[in-house]
Amino acid sequence: MISTHNHNDILGIGLFVATALHAFVILGITFKPFDPSKPEYQQQSLEVMVVRQPKQQPEEDEQADYLAQVTQSGGGELREQEKPQTPEPPAPPQAAQTPPAFQQPVDQSQPLTAEQSEQQAPVDNQIVERQPLPTASQLLNSKNMEIARLTAELERKSEAYAKLPKRKAISASTKEYKYASYLDAWRRKVERIGNLNYPDQAKRDRLYGNLVLHVAVKADGSVDQIRVLHSSGHKILDDSAIRIVRLAAPFSPFPNEIRKETDILDITRTWQFLRSGKLNAE
Repeated sequence: MISTHNHNDILGIGLFVATALHAFVILGITFKPFDPSKPEYQQQSLEVMVVRQPKQQPEEDEQADYLAQVTQSGGGELREQEKPQTPEPPAPPQAAQTPPAFQQPVDQSQPLTAEQSEQQAPVDNQIVERQPLPTASQLLNSKNMEIARLTAELERKSEAYAKLPKRKAISASTKEYKYASYLDAWRRKVERIGNLNYPDQAKRDRLYGNLVLHVAVKADGSVDQIRVLHSSGHKILDDSAIRIVRLAAPFSPFPNEIRKETDILDITRTWQFLRSGKLNAE
């Protein structure tokens, strides 16, 4: 048996469906599928154009074809109507692009040296230490120390020079009596010993020539040094001159007037080995 409550529900639903069907028939409501290709479904766009405000406004045209932000005047050269274009500012000139500098790739597998590490370190991390400027007293002390050092060096050289033996150079042109007298005695002894010990080979081979010989004589008459300043061209004659000086030594000690002034006499003479087999020490 159907209850009264269910019967009322069925009756209400039926009345709602009948009313809806009558409304569709009376109002002519129909359903059509959506087709985007049809003109009525195409979206209409709104074009907005922004133009610059001219300095002088052209006269308004009551028969203008388009509406714009400001009044514009056309040239009228075109037959067909065209939409006004928004004036665009000229594009800024493109700056010449400098190609990036080529950078040597760094091999991360190889350890960096100390010099490379310092070069790659950022400049901001480098701390420059400035040395403080010396004061006036420090500069004065430094100058005084330098003067004292130079003074001590000069004194040391003076002392060393004072310890050096005093020397006097004499030759055949010496005119001072005390030196000329000693030199003449020295020459006569050398010639006498030289003629007694004249080299036999020079006599046999008839060798002759001149040489310049330097002899340094100490205050006690001993020989300090012998040097051939200019060779005769024959080794036998050069060696014979040196041997004759050694045979004639020692010479007479210096007299007191010479000893007071010098410690060594540097005697330079020209030795002549003549064709006659004699020796002259001019």
